[in-house]
Amino acid sequence: MNGKLSNVGVPFASLVNKGLMPADRELIDSELPFFHKNPFQLGVASGDPRSDSVVLWTRLAPEPLADDGFGGMPDREIPVQWEIATDQNFFEIVDSGTARALPELGHSVHVEVHQLQPKTYYYYRFKVGSELSPVGRTKTVPSADDSIPSLTFALASCQAWYHGYYTAYQYMAEEDLDLVFFQGDYIYEYAINESNLFRQADLSSHHNVKVKTLDQYRLRYALFKSDPDLQKAHAAFPWVTTWDDHEVENNYAADKSQYDATPRQFYQQKSDSYQAFYENLPLRSTSIPYGPNLDLYQKITYGNLAEFNVLDSRQYRDDIVSGDDDERFKPNRSILGYEQEQWLYNNLKTSQARWNVLAQQVPMAQVDRDPSPAKGFNMDKWDGYVANRERVFSSFRENNVRNPVVLSGDIHRHAAANLKADFNDPSSANIGTEFVTSSIASGKDGEVNDEQERTALEENDHLKLYRNQRGYVRCTVTPEEWQTDFLVVPYVTRPGAPLQTLASYVVRDGENTLQELETKTSVDAQNM
Repeated sequence: MNGKLSNVGVPFASLVNKGLMPADRELIDSELPFFHKNPFQLGVASGDPRSDSVVLWTRLAPEPLADDGFGGMPDREIPVQWEIATDQNFFEIVDSGTARALPELGHSVHVEVHQLQPKTYYYYRFKVGSELSPVGRTKTVPSADDSIPSLTFALASCQAWYHGYYTAYQYMAEEDLDLVFFQGDYIYEYAINESNLFRQADLSSHHNVKVKTLDQYRLRYALFKSDPDLQKAHAAFPWVTTWDDHEVENNYAADKSQYDATPRQFYQQKSDSYQAFYENLPLRSTSIPYGPNLDLYQKITYGNLAEFNVLDSRQYRDDIVSGDDDERFKPNRSILGYEQEQWLYNNLKTSQARWNVLAQQVPMAQVDRDPSPAKGFNMDKWDGYVANRERVFSSFRENNVRNPVVLSGDIHRHAAANLKADFNDPSSANIGTEFVTSSIASGKDGEVNDEQERTALEENDHLKLYRNQRGYVRCTVTPEEWQTDFLVVPYVTRPGAPLQTLASYVVRDGENTLQELETKTSVDAQNM
């Protein structure tokens, strides 16, 4: 047996009682395997922070790249001890326990720690037998009614491991951040071979396949998560993670495959991919998948300063349409699905936060990509769901939503835009702003001032930045202003690139308009 469930989804509800949470009962089997190699080679992580709780994660894998995707683990439950403290030497332990690493969940561990203090740093670690994990650091968010002077976080997206090194994460891990938002495409499902592999790596033929099964998804996550810089960034901050398409397959829409899979085949593929996603990220038990369904969207309130609506624009969307304008304007089309839309509008209506944020996947601003008098739009983005976008904008206006900010990823470009009441009228009011983070590695080294950048900036007056370079975004938020720094590395196909500040933009409280700052800095990875 390889740990794959014979009927995906049915047993998951019972797994909570088998040890996804700390186990207070006696261990069913205290016998531990002897590990010839470190079982914590995929690192540790924390996520989904609240004012009084956080999720701690690890996955046992002494042979993370074992071809069967099972990480070199035996086919049985393993007890894993954990502890969390207020100091990195673990003199002041505030909680501890034992969880179960289950073969049905790839020997992953998800511990939800409660009764923590708000806006407080904690350190955590795991232990199996004599093997000790790396130490991770996490942080709870403030209470909802706290007056917060500042918040600093990073955005990341699109980390095609085979396209280059995760140099950007090396720098991110050294930052002083409160948390990280990951905007999707944590893995890619494409076959890895000499045509797209730009790292020095010797991979078995099991990586040279389009990923479709649970074992293959597990192996792909293990490959990406084996990167030391990604592990450092996970261990340094709590992450809030959403997905896009490549966690399953390119441009899928709800239950619609773009690659001619039958409904039955795609049902199983989604079930396997959603399970692997849960196994490999610090998600709460509310996100345990049931077949091809996984509850991911959530609200995170950061004091009275910011409210983050973390969206899922992939699982519930209507199918992607062709370039026909009549199709993309249909009033009943949704990229979020009815229930998520209503949830979002209610959050916007009741929010008391200074900054109201949509953290999601694909760009929301209209982007005409055709240099001719005709217009050309990418239907996989919000441009293919115009009515849904208008409903969001109407909610901004009707509820007097204060300082709407949209955070996106997907396009492997840094972008900044004013969100317009009417994108076809440059003189119309700005009703919000959008910041798009480029990829960590997807797209290889990128290119400065390429044709798409020139066209996008020429055809879209509301678009202020559209750069094809790798990197991440840092946002610093105060009650008075929001500053976004676009950070880039000039290359990823070899290690050691310096970090540079491409551009910085400020949005003043109540103005909904981008103002560019003149800042240029560079940090050399070789000297870190």
